[in-house]
Amino acid sequence: MSYLQFVFYFFSALTILSALGMITVKNPVHAVLFLVFAFFNSAALWITLRAEFLGIVLVLVYVGAVMVLFLFVVMMLDINIAKLREGFVRFLPLGVIVALAMVVELGLILGAKYFQLAGHPQNQSMLPNTEALGNVLYTQYVYPFEIAAVVLLVAIIAAIALTLRRRPDSKYTKPEQQIAIERNQRVRIVKMSAEGKSK
Repeated sequence: MSYLQFVFYFFSALTILSALGMITVKNPVHAVLFLVFAFFNSAALWITLRAEFLGIVLVLVYVGAVMVLFLFVVMMLDINIAKLREGFVRFLPLGVIVALAMVVELGLILGAKYFQLAGHPQNQSMLPNTEALGNVLYTQYVYPFEIAAVVLLVAIIAAIALTLRRRPDSKYTKPEQQIAIERNQRVRIVKMSAEGKSK
């Protein structure tokens, strides 16, 4: 086994373990952190496959922005974990069947005939990785790229809307009342007798 194959299998194993940890932990914050770890390992896999730009973008965009948004939403929603796990055992057989079907499909698509670790395809155009990706992304796949941008925008707006819900036990300030208040209304002076005289 070559060094490149060892690195590939090492980060692949870490990715699978972090994905399993993400779906098995009880705390949703820990699940998001496991997902961040899975993204880091996936970025390392991209780099071993000579897609450095995709690996760096995966760390900067997903780990640096999207996962922070997920973590913010998870911590703000106050999720009831017991209620979410009520039907877990009941739907477990169906989940196992779907997972096995996906593994079989991935094995058929990415088998030894199509996915080989012996070598990497050489870039015939001799363009840098970022330039070649930009030429394809903004010409052939420009409409799917714009649709993905709109979907991300809708997700950001939905996350903001979810955090703006009113809670009866929370205290809110009204900026218009703070601006309209006068100087003599900001401090209230209370006259009271001294401690010695009250006795």
